[in-house]
Amino acid sequence: MPQNLAAMKEKYPEKFGPEGKAFKNIRRGDTIFISTGCGQPQYLVQALVNYVERNRSAFYDVEVFHMWTLGVAPYTDNKFRSNFRHNSFFISESTREAVNSGMADYTPIFLSQTPDLFHRKLVPIDVALIQTTLPDKHGFVNLGVSVDVTKAAIENAGYIIAQVNAELPRIPGDGFLHMEEIDFFIPHDEAILENKDPFDSQVIEKMGRYLSNLIEDGDTIQVGYGSTPNAVLPYLSEKKHLGIHTELLTDGIVDLMKKGVVDNSQKAVNRGRTVATFCMGTEETYKFLHGNPSIEFRTADYTNNPLLIARQDNMVAINSALEVDLTGQATSESIGKTFFRGMGGGADFMRGAVLAHNGKTILALPSTARNETISRIVPLLAEGAGVTFNRSDIHYVVTEYGIAYLHGKNIRERAMELIGIAHPKFRSSLIEEAKKTNLIFQDQAFIPGKAGEYPAKLETLRQTKTGLEIFLRPVKISDEPLLKDFFYSLSDASLQSRFMSMRTSMPHEQLQNFVVIDYTQDMVILAIIYPEEEKEEVIGIGEYSVNTGTHTADAAFAVRDDYQGHGIGTELLSYLTYLAKKRGLLGFTADVLADNWGMLRVFDRMGYDTKRSFEGGTYGLEMMFKRDTSKKLE
Repeated sequence: MPQNLAAMKEKYPEKFGPEGKAFKNIRRGDTIFISTGCGQPQYLVQALVNYVERNRSAFYDVEVFHMWTLGVAPYTDNKFRSNFRHNSFFISESTREAVNSGMADYTPIFLSQTPDLFHRKLVPIDVALIQTTLPDKHGFVNLGVSVDVTKAAIENAGYIIAQVNAELPRIPGDGFLHMEEIDFFIPHDEAILENKDPFDSQVIEKMGRYLSNLIEDGDTIQVGYGSTPNAVLPYLSEKKHLGIHTELLTDGIVDLMKKGVVDNSQKAVNRGRTVATFCMGTEETYKFLHGNPSIEFRTADYTNNPLLIARQDNMVAINSALEVDLTGQATSESIGKTFFRGMGGGADFMRGAVLAHNGKTILALPSTARNETISRIVPLLAEGAGVTFNRSDIHYVVTEYGIAYLHGKNIRERAMELIGIAHPKFRSSLIEEAKKTNLIFQDQAFIPGKAGEYPAKLETLRQTKTGLEIFLRPVKISDEPLLKDFFYSLSDASLQSRFMSMRTSMPHEQLQNFVVIDYTQDMVILAIIYPEEEKEEVIGIGEYSVNTGTHTADAAFAVRDDYQGHGIGTELLSYLTYLAKKRGLLGFTADVLADNWGMLRVFDRMGYDTKRSFEGGTYGLEMMFKRDTSKKLE
């Protein structure tokens, strides 16, 4: 036994002794609190259960409170039903069956509000079972990886029993307390619980790449519980000066700290410090945390306070959910009437990030569950499901099929955004269900299967001849509002040039011909800029439609009037040509009004063998993909 602990044992002999001596202070009807997650005192919990097994009448109807248990929960066993009743603030695998069978209870509450339950005695704590480090020379121990609500439980407990574990890391912050505050010590060294979530690497890789596009240098991020949000962290390794303010510290965050990606240099609050309230990771991570002055573990009512979170500029909250419906509300608590997890801290951070200057909220989830047999994007949340994140909490939803931006969108637009990132095998059924509930247009068209699957690999950045940065991407089924704005921004002359008629309206029936396409046959490419943060603006459109008989394609493009002359049309046609040649097409045909010299020049600039025929004020162009060596590219 280390000398400082031996010295404390000599100074406080009444705080040491056989385990049974400590447990005799538990009375029938008491409430017991157990430390959270990986901070659970495993030996102490098992010792308590063993004590009850040997002394079945030691006490009855003891309520066991737990924020979240990662380890075993033997007190939920049916044979102890007269001794223990478990009450969880967050449901884990080891307690899920007991909760849903009525053998245990679930208390839904925000993590930020849980300490207040203890302070106000709304949940009185009679006994706290905690885990601590060895005492230092001043007699202070540390709570290690579980500060969260544990500190509040200690401050309000009538009797505190601590498992002293030399393996527990000592972490700066709120986790210190003096041995004077602890009533009984049970020294026992054991490995700290570790948490390793399995995940589908291919799905996560796709999601990670999408997610990385939403994180900017200097952002402060929160990453919620679950394998998905944490598994995408490696894809942030190219970012700079990220900050961390989160409830959960994970291996992925520590890896970013080690790489220098996270330096907390631009945080508005706690600059220079990674702030969290508990950790679930591996031994390597625990060693990194030990005594590290760049890290602070604070109590949950601090880290998860939405008002404090809102003070962080550029705050990004990344969380996950079990399912999200087409209106944009999501649950991380229950699947229908089956309680599955809990509210946790995600809702605190989503609300805080919404209020923060330049804040973003991201919901990251795979599009399916149970080996692609269930869609996580659903028409409506199942009856009995708890709405963890309401419709205004979520800015972005990310799956392996793309990004849906919901903020400020109406229900119809939200539904189409989310259908666009659902798994392709479920999109047809989502379209039909959305029609039944009038979420979308009754005549909404859709192309099922691979032909209608958005080809994200075709997205590209280009710079025009005037230095304008544009983003070229295929059209999405959810782009109808963007194209409506684009077409109505065109002058009458531009509309006539594009449609060769004096079209004055662009109704839904016409618009969806542009956004609902068979990508294996046709292509529509949008030229996008971002004049305002997070908002796409279409400044150009290019398209081709395959002529199967000649193995060529009809091509056309249009550029917004105020952006003409920048070379956008050239970039659009050049990219359409590249895509058409990759598909083995032989060339383009086009009908161009005689006075549309701009479009004619763009075709000429391609440098291919282009033939013109003139009839009725219109040029018929035939541009075969055979290089005309007599012309030079301009």
